[in-house]
Amino acid sequence: MEHSNTIKLTSLSSKGGCGCKIGPADLAEVIRMLPPAAQNPDLLVGLDTSDDAGVYKLNDDLAIVQTLDFFTPIVDDPYSFGQVAAANAISDIYAMGGKPLTALNIVAFPIATLDKRILAEILRGAADKLQEAGATLVGGHSIDDKEPKFGLAVTGLVHPDKVRTNAGAKPGDKLILTKPIGVGILTSSLKKGLLNQDEIERVTKVMTTLNKRAAETMESFNVHACTDVTGFGLLGHSLEMAKGSGVGIRIVKEEVPILEKVRELAEQGVIPGGTKNNFAHIQASVSFPENMDTIDQWILCDAVTSGGLLISVEGEEAEELLSKLIKAGVEAAIIGEITEEHSGKIVVT
Repeated sequence: MEHSNTIKLTSLSSKGGCGCKIGPADLAEVIRMLPPAAQNPDLLVGLDTSDDAGVYKLNDDLAIVQTLDFFTPIVDDPYSFGQVAAANAISDIYAMGGKPLTALNIVAFPIATLDKRILAEILRGAADKLQEAGATLVGGHSIDDKEPKFGLAVTGLVHPDKVRTNAGAKPGDKLILTKPIGVGILTSSLKKGLLNQDEIERVTKVMTTLNKRAAETMESFNVHACTDVTGFGLLGHSLEMAKGSGVGIRIVKEEVPILEKVRELAEQGVIPGGTKNNFAHIQASVSFPENMDTIDQWILCDAVTSGGLLISVEGEEAEELLSKLIKAGVEAAIIGEITEEHSGKIVVT
């Protein structure tokens, strides 16, 4: 049996975090094979716009937000892995404008070959992050599996009139991103032993940070659309917003916050497969500057785990919202705008 102080969790899987998601092109092909979902007037947000979570109206004053997310280890430390997985799953509730209420653990673990203390630490990390979010763990389900996986199904509450979808962006809005990107490249580098301890702690801190403060700060602003940036990368999730909203998006590359050392590691060839899949999926719908090299294009498509919120806010309110986000300790930046031109597409400048 492997002991908790010797095993490197990332060595137990071929892919880690949101990078192990089925790619957007393959997923879209599968969904196209399914019959249309039955229409229900109380289903406020379903499958139509590739949104972050489902929203179901209970009455005129209350709706539930439902989501789930689970993946293979993204970091070696079990406690941190539990925290990252919880923060990532809860993020979908915040992206919809909701408040997390309850959660269920989803566990796959090689119980006969790995020290049980590893699983206990994963669950403890998740429990601490749920407590920070104000959510209550109500149960879960586990299976014996040779490759560890962990995540949560989370339920939240929202007023039906205050749901934030990814499909309401309006021309003139500014786009605010609340966490730096490059997580996929850094965590792939971690798996290869290319990060020092400070760099590991930096990317882990980004992933374990809840989007709670960002979500609470944006509540009082005229936010037209919101999503969180995860496995499909900044450009993938931005494209979903553009298509769902019927608008164009302009992203200023120099304004996008990128984690330290990402470019250097990408130049060394550390590009996750999920990132390349994302790039292939968005390529036909994104215009890049002629002088932008492939590495910078890949970075904008990097498969993020537990990323920030992408907020489409009324243009006149953007600077004030940004100021309040930064004052609240959020690593936010205005990275672009919503346009009437090139509907359903993105222009990177």
